[in-house]
Amino acid sequence: MRGGIYVLNFYSAVFADQLKRGRKTATIRLGDKSAKYERGQLIWITIGFRHSPREKLFAAVIDDVEVKPLTELSRRDIEHDNPEFRRLDETRRFLEQIYSRPVDDDDLVTVVRFSQIVEPPRAHLGNGETPHHN
Repeated sequence: MRGGIYVLNFYSAVFADQLKRGRKTATIRLGDKSAKYERGQLIWITIGFRHSPREKLFAAVIDDVEVKPLTELSRRDIEHDNPEFRRLDETRRFLEQIYSRPVDDDDLVTVVRFSQIVEPPRAHLGNGETPHHN
């Protein structure tokens, strides 16, 4: 496994709420991204545009990375990527918008499934005030 922390970035703030609520638990990326992401890898989920500040939403772990032709995407793959989509043609149109090119049935896509890492709340000592010495 590679060292360091990688980022799964989302350009649209529309996904921020879905990600934070755990409704979006996968991403479908055009092409074979298996050399970049692998099961068990620690990643940051971020929102923002390339060459601009990005907001870190949370840390996550990659649960699965699957490369397949576009037409082999399951309904589950589609719904975990975008809870508003149900059909392959919706996903295809969305990918065409993101990548600014036509997407064919036999184009490879990578489904990256991830789970948010939830950190326990930090323990607070006392009432938060500066200690006073009598």
